[in-house]
Formats: sequence, structure tokens, C-alpha cells
Amino acid sequence: MSLTELSQVICCFVSCCRNNKGFALETVELFFLGSCSVRSAMEDAQESGGCLEQNQKYCVERPIYNQEILQGQLHKRERTHQSLRQKIEHSCRCSSKKAKSHLYSFLPILKWLPRYPVKEYLLGDIISGISTGVMQLPQGLAYALLAAVPPVFGLYSSFYPVFLYTFFGTSKHISIGTFAVISMMVGGVAVRLVPDEVTFVGYNSTNTTDASDYYSLRDDKRVQVAVTLAFLSGIIQLCLGFLRFGFVAIYLTEPLVRGFTTAAAVHVFTSQLKYLLGVKTSRYSGPLSVVYSLAAVFSEITTTNIAALIVGLTCIALLLIGKEINLRFKKKLPVPIPMEIIVVIIGTGVSAGMNLTESYGVDVVGKIPQGLSAPSVPEIQLIPAIFIDAVAIAIVGFSMAVSMAKIFALKHGYTIDGNQELIALGICNSVGSFFQSFPITCSMSRSLVQESTGGKTQIAGALSSIMVLLVIVAIGYLFEPLPQTVLAAIVMVNLKGMFKQFGDVAHFWRTSKIELAIWVVAFVASLFLGLDYGLLTAVAFAMITVIYRTQRPQYRILGQIPDTDIYCDVEEYEEVKEYPGIKIFQANTSLYFANSESYTSALKKKTGVDPCAILAARKKAQKKHAREVKKANKVKKKAVLKLVNSPTNDVEASVKHEIANDGLPVNGKFAFVDAGVQDGSPDELEHFVEPKTNIHSLILDFTPVNFVDSVGAKTLKSVIKEYKEVGVCVCIASCSGPVMNELTRLNFFDNTVTRELVFHSIHDAVLACRVKDRSASQTALHH
Repeated sequence: MSLTELSQVICCFVSCCRNNKGFALETVELFFLGSCSVRSAMEDAQESGGCLEQNQKYCVERPIYNQEILQGQLHKRERTHQSLRQKIEHSCRCSSKKAKSHLYSFLPILKWLPRYPVKEYLLGDIISGISTGVMQLPQGLAYALLAAVPPVFGLYSSFYPVFLYTFFGTSKHISIGTFAVISMMVGGVAVRLVPDEVTFVGYNSTNTTDASDYYSLRDDKRVQVAVTLAFLSGIIQLCLGFLRFGFVAIYLTEPLVRGFTTAAAVHVFTSQLKYLLGVKTSRYSGPLSVVYSLAAVFSEITTTNIAALIVGLTCIALLLIGKEINLRFKKKLPVPIPMEIIVVIIGTGVSAGMNLTESYGVDVVGKIPQGLSAPSVPEIQLIPAIFIDAVAIAIVGFSMAVSMAKIFALKHGYTIDGNQELIALGICNSVGSFFQSFPITCSMSRSLVQESTGGKTQIAGALSSIMVLLVIVAIGYLFEPLPQTVLAAIVMVNLKGMFKQFGDVAHFWRTSKIELAIWVVAFVASLFLGLDYGLLTAVAFAMITVIYRTQRPQYRILGQIPDTDIYCDVEEYEEVKEYPGIKIFQANTSLYFANSESYTSALKKKTGVDPCAILAARKKAQKKHAREVKKANKVKKKAVLKLVNSPTNDVEASVKHEIANDGLPVNGKFAFVDAGVQDGSPDELEHFVEPKTNIHSLILDFTPVNFVDSVGAKTLKSVIKEYKEVGVCVCIASCSGPVMNELTRLNFFDNTVTRELVFHSIHDAVLACRVKDRSASQTALHH
């Protein structure tokens, strides 16, 4: 028999089965696209050149499965339950293999360094390390200004953490070090705790005879704040990493992070205006700091240092031209042109040659100590004042690093460990704080350079840190004449990518209004409330949107695609048809306390059957019927009295006359033609009010349901009972194993609600409802 003939036989067989009303009381034929019992024949046909994709069908004959039948045929695997003590003992048990695994997990360098292919990777890592180091040097100096600390501490933060990440990090391509957003957050805390007008013992901004001593004391205090922030944020990251809390980054969604970083870019740009213009203003932090900073700069605009402005604008123009050349000729250039270090060298040379400080009053970097400073302990007493800020910095820093690491890992085909990344960043921050470094994270611009210039492993990052070390130890003093306006120009140009994120507004407007709302709230809150309170506000709003989505899900009525077991939205597709008397209801959300009421309301509205309204209407009809019966009894009583008082010959005629006019019972029954009711029994009263859609079965599709709580289980149980009272059988379909376990634990199943109401699929439930309705119809006809 050919494949075509076999298909025709199967289709004919199924058609006959469908037309036979007495068939399929215990079995059912399900049709699917794909291949099953005729798979081998189809493969033979395909090998011979046949094209059967459009006609592939197969027939499966099996019982209609509900949970009662399915669980009776399946055998659960036996699992030995471990007590808490056994679990602790197992986790604390140590073996050489387990110790080795933990050691490799904690120190990833032990795993990849022995396998390092020198000939293939070394050259690329060297070029990448030099290119990244050339960027790291000016950015370290520039971002120190954002952190409100002297520039040399930016160099320290570009060496110690970067070198440590080589040993503990799992990403091969990200560049750890100073970053504008984190530096801005650090600077905000430092300025809040040590403002410009702070008074020290023996010194203040008005009575000191030596202003440099005053500024030196102020900077030392701010350094202590920044260092303690690094220590505390590192400890927080370490704790989260050891507790396997790497998932916390998921609460910082992409729209939230992009809106937050865009607002941070505005903060950074505003803070650098005074350096670009060469004006003297105080630095502000906290709510409305952007407004205060702009107002302060514009109030001093008449004191602009023209020389500083010209140098800054020239550097901005050179940097933009260099970035455009690198972008347009990316494939032709072996390495990107290091415009930042070129601008730093040119700016330093011009400043030293023209003596800009003495001649034009241009502010410069100033003294850069030669060599590494001795380690010191952070100021522990500052921890209560900076704890909330440290938590925000720790989470934002980790989110930035892990998101960038995941991008490169996906691109190059390796995996990263989020918990180990937390541990690595925690070690970099906490250990680096003892050597006067402020909080760090991944830099987007440097990471892109490190990856695009051929970096293959963490060796590239180690080489870039060694370049910074050479500057600190040997030639750091050469950058003392560097104008601060040059560093401001570098910072502003590096914000170009963040300012492009304003284009997200149009993108999210087209794709998701909720994500647009998250972006706008994160941007506005971070812009006007400050980065710390803005981040908390944005996270809270993002949580609210999750609750909103669960309380405002999409409710649909499903129908069948003819001759398949596929069910789709009846309002969306023309081909989809509903079975008469059966409604299939689906809500794309879980069922719990927050949306249980809206679930039942939508169920009644979509199906068109409200049990409460039907029962109320029936009670009203019963009361009306009772009043009519009472009235009829009064008429009967009057007729009897009249009969007693009437002559004997006129009794029969009088009674018949009263019966005809007043509706008295005839042969024991009342004749209410309009109501269609013949006595007062409850079964016959149902004829007064019937469901408008004549529904006998309701199927709840639980495919999208992930969990059910106690309130949801009670709601579901009440729905089943309410609809049962009006003659509608409620079934549940496609209920997952975890949800079934939750329902069992919540004592959902009892004598009235059994597992026989829960079906393996929608099609099983539909066929069971049809069989049940057919049996009920045959029983009614028999009676």
C-alpha cells in the first residue's frame, strides 16, 4: 500500500469514527502534525524525493486522560528524603574532587592558565592590553574628579582591582576599573558627607591662612569616604556571592538600567561643566543636585576662563574626530587610534610649555605622588552613614559588570558564573580599599576596545594594569601640568554612548509601553532625586509593574482548529471554532491572592454565565411563583365559600367557571402557560431562568499558570461549586506537576472536587465533556 492510500484510509477511518455517535466512549483519536506510526513510510517517501510536509498526519489511539487515570498508570520514582542534618552533613563533607572543584571555582585562573595557548592568544592579549591600558590611564585620572578625590586615586583604582580580577574573574573580555556612573555615585556620597564648606578643627574655609591646607584636609576626608565605600560595597558583594545571590541583578531590568545610566550621564555632564568653563562653584549632591549645579554654573558664567574653555573645546573636537575615524575605519585599522592618551599628552605639553596655570589661571591636576602608597585600614565608623549608598553601588556595579560579561560570553561561546563575578568584584573592591582605591566596575568603552583589539583572556586586563603601574611608579609626575578641562573633555565625550540611549524612548514606545514607563521613571527619578533615591524608586516601580501585569492579564476564550488538537483564541482567528455548549477559558497569569477576584470576574464576563446572577434570578422567580400560588389559593378559598353558600344545582358550573378564570388547579396541576411551570418543585423552577448560552461544560486552561496559593485554591474551588449549582461542569486542563503538588498540599481535592476534573490536555477535557454530555442526552431520551 502506498503512503497516499494509507493516509486516505486513516482519514476515512477517522471520519467514520467521528460520525458514529456511539463511538469513542472510552478511546479517542488525536491528530497531530509530525510523524508517528507512519514515520518510516514518510521517511522512505522523502528519500525518494516526495514532498509531504503539508500532508503529514498520524493517528494515536489512547484513552481520555484525567489526572486520576494518568496517576494510576504512572509509577513515581522513589526518592529518599534527606533531613536537614543530612543535608548539612552532605554539604560539609569534603573530598579531594570536591575541594579541587571549589578551588577552581574560587580561583578560575588555575583552570584556564595551564591551558593557555601562548602562540594563538599571547599576541592578541598584548595588543589588547596595551590599547586598553592607554585608555585606562586618562579615564582613571578623569573619573577621579567625578568621585571628588585627587586624580592619583583614579590611577590606584585602575591598578589594584584590575590586577585582582585576573585571578578571580570568569569573563575573558570585560575591562574592570573606574566607570563614570559608579564614580558619580561615589562623588555624591563624598560631597554629601564632606561638603565644600565643611569646617575642620583648626581650619575652615574663611579663617585659614593657607587655603591649600584646607583643601588638602577636605580631600583627605573625601578619600576616606570613598575608600570606606569601596570596602563596604566589596563586603556586600562578597556576602551576596557566597550566599549565591547572583540573581539580584535580574531586578535591575534593561529599561531600568538604561534609564538610570542616562540620568547618570546627565549628572556627570553637569558636574563637568565647571571644569570645562573654568569657573569656581560648589559641588552639590542629593535631590535636585542637577538643578542646583546648573544654577551655580550659570550664575558664574561671567567668570568663565576663556583659555580653559578653548583648550576643553579643542580636546572635545579632537576626541570626537578620533572616535568617528575609529568607527568608520574599524575594519582597516589594526588597533583603534588612542585619541584619549594623545589628547592627554598634547594637553600636558601645551600646559607645561605655555605655563597655563601661571599665565591664564587654568586649573591643573596638581601633585601626583610617585610610587604606591602604604596600605591603610578604611574608616569603619563611617559605615552607618554610607550603608544604603554602598548597597546601591554594589548592586549597580555588579549589574553593569555581569550584563556586559554575558554579552561577550554569548558572542564568543563560553559561560560566566554570576556568583563568582560577585565574589570577584567583592574582592577587587574590598582588598583595593586597603590601597586607597574607590569602587569600580566594568567600563563599557574599555571593554569594547579590549574585545575588538584581539583580547582573548584576562591576561589583557593584567597587562593594562601593569601599564598603569608603570605610570604610577615612574612617570606619574609628568602629568601634573595636565589641565582639568582636558579630563572634563574626556569624560564628556565618553558619555556620547549613554546619551544615545535617549533613542530608547521611541523604541519602547513601539514595543512596550510598560517598559517605556520603567525607563521614564528611572530617568526622571534618578535625575531629580539623585542616583541613590532614584535607583530605589525605579526598582520599586519595576516591582509595581510586575504586580500590575499579574492583575491585568489577557483573558481569552479558546476554540479548536478543525481536525486538530490545537486550541487558539476565537477572537483572533477566523478558522477557530467553539464546541457547542463548551467554553474554554484561559488567563495568561498565575492564580493567587492579588488577582483571584479579577480572575473570577473575567471568567463570568468572558463565558457569559454568572452563577450568582442565575441563582438570584431563580430565587426571584420562586418568590414570584409562590406569590401566584398564594393568590390562587385565596381564589380557591373564595370559590369554596361561594360553593357552600350556593344552591346545589349550581355548584359544578360555579367551580368550573372559577377554574377557567382564576387558574385553579386542574387534576392537581396549575396551568401557567406563559411561565411553563406546572408545580412548585425546584427542578421545574429551573425552566424559569436558563443560561443564555446553554453551556454545560467550562474548561479552565492552566497552561500559563505557574503557581497557586491558598487564596487562589479557595477561589478555584468556589468557582467549581458555584457553576455546579447552575448545571455547568468545570474542568481543569494542562495543569503542570508543580501546580498539582501545590493544590494537593492546599487540600484542594476532596469528595466534591476530585482529580477526575483535572485533564492532561485541553483536548482530553473537551472530549470528556462531549462524551459526558452525549451520555446525559441519551439518558434523558431513554427516560
